Amino acid sequence: MAFTVRDFHDLVDLLEQHPEWRADLRRLVLTEELLALPDMVRALAAAQQRTEQQMVTMQQQMVTMQQQIAALVAGQHRMEQRIDRLRDDVGELKGLGLEGRYRQHPGAYFGQIVRRVSVLSGNDSSILLDDAVEQGLLSEDAMHDVALADIVARGRQREQGTDVYLVVEVSWGVGVYDVERAVRRAALLAQLGVETMPVVAGASITAEAAELARAMHVWQVLDGRVVAPTSA
Repeated sequence: MAFTVRDFHDLVDLLEQHPEWRADLRRLVLTEELLALPDMVRALAAAQQRTEQQMVTMQQQMVTMQQQIAALVAGQHRMEQRIDRLRDDVGELKGLGLEGRYRQHPGAYFGQIVRRVSVLSGNDSSILLDDAVEQGLLSEDAMHDVALADIVARGRQREQGTDVYLVVEVSWGVGVYDVERAVRRAALLAQLGVETMPVVAGASITAEAAELARAMHVWQVLDGRVVAPTSA
C-alpha cells in the first residue's frame, strides 16, 4: 500500500501526541552521521570557545612578557647610566690624585720640559690674573677660563733660558677636549706678554688627542714619560 499525504498527517498527529516516538523515528529516518551532527556541532563550539580563551590567555601573556621586557630594558639602561657615572667619578678621582702628585713633584714630571719649574699657588695665580684684568690685558671671562686650568707652573726654557709658563690640563685619560683647553688657556695667558706652553698630563691619551697635540704643539706627560710636540 502506498504512503499517502493523509497517512503523513496521521503520523504527524501521532508524533504530536507521543513526542517520545520522535527519537525512534529519527533513528529510522536519519543516518548515524546526521544523528551525530548536533553533538559534533556542540563539540566544535566548545573547542572554538576553548581556543578563544587560549588566545585571550596568550595575548595576556604576551602583554605581560612585553611589559617585563620593557622593564628589563629600562633597568639595563639605568644600570648602564650608573656604570657610566661611576666610571666618570672614578676617572675624576684618579685625575685629582694625579694632579696632586704633579703639584707636589713638579720637577719630576715637568723638569724635562723646563728648568727650575715651580707650581703657582692659588694666591699667586689670582694676583697675576687680577692684575691682567685691571690692566686690560684679559677680560673677566678669559681670566676665569685661565683660572680653571688644573696647573699653572713657571720655569725657564732649556735652550733660550727665558721664563715660560706651563698651562697644564690633567686627566686620567687625556682626550681631545683636554688638548683644546690647554691650547686655549695657554693662548689667553700669553696675552699678558709672557711665554706660555700648553701641556696635557695623565696616565694615557687617546689616538685622536695625541694627533691633535702634535698638530697644536702641545707637550704630553704620560705616566711620567714626556712626549715633545715634534715626536712622531
